[in-house]
Amino acid sequence: MKSPDPLLFAQGLCKSFGGLQVVRDMSLALDEGEILGVIGPNGAGKSTLFNLLSGSLPLNAGSITLDRTDLSHSPAEARLRAGLGRTFQIPRPFPRMTLLENILTAAQNQPGEAVLTALLSPRRVRAVEAENTARARDILKFLSLDHLTDQPAAVLSGGQRKLLELARVMMAKPRVILLDEPAAGVNPALLDLIIDRIQAINAQGVAVLLIEHNMEMIARLCPHVIVMAAGSKLAEGSPAEVSARADVIDVYLEGMPA
Repeated sequence: MKSPDPLLFAQGLCKSFGGLQVVRDMSLALDEGEILGVIGPNGAGKSTLFNLLSGSLPLNAGSITLDRTDLSHSPAEARLRAGLGRTFQIPRPFPRMTLLENILTAAQNQPGEAVLTALLSPRRVRAVEAENTARARDILKFLSLDHLTDQPAAVLSGGQRKLLELARVMMAKPRVILLDEPAAGVNPALLDLIIDRIQAINAQGVAVLLIEHNMEMIARLCPHVIVMAAGSKLAEGSPAEVSARADVIDVYLEGMPA
């Protein structure tokens, strides 16, 4: 049963590009500690929904709150500071930087970034940098990437880049993570690790909103899913319930080649 006071609440979200309405009157509620799946055929508006929630795109209408704080018109960096992190369908790490360096770029509230603090409080700056480095190394170990800590991100496979993307989000200490197709392009062996790590992150109290086409991952992770079609919510329920609905089957079949 949904909480009357969800952690992340989006209501009436709308987004148009010219005369094309990509997201229309879309609402969702994500409870603290929940994993909620968002599924639908290509072109359903799922990634645009994530761009609206994360602040990558401005809303045409609607509202977004995190823990009752209005983020509807906040920039992406402010939403990250508030505890709303996201990954992208196609990870783009800094290829020449090491994995450790990539993760450290996501650390929040670093005093060394302020010139006066760096000059007047070097001991504090060093202490925070040491703490961040230790945390980044722990995250790399948690995601089984520690053997590549000092390697450039360019050496990573597609699945490892997905893990690095997740590591960078974790470094920001989010309360909610928006995961955009974490299984895309990932080999089956690494998929099991990604599912296991998402479950472990969620067990620490982090809520997860998950876009995914891999229905095995959805079935293993999500007790509850939302089906999007043509920019709006078509169905909602358990994976088994929504996959048995004729209208859901129809929208997926429409997207298949003849």
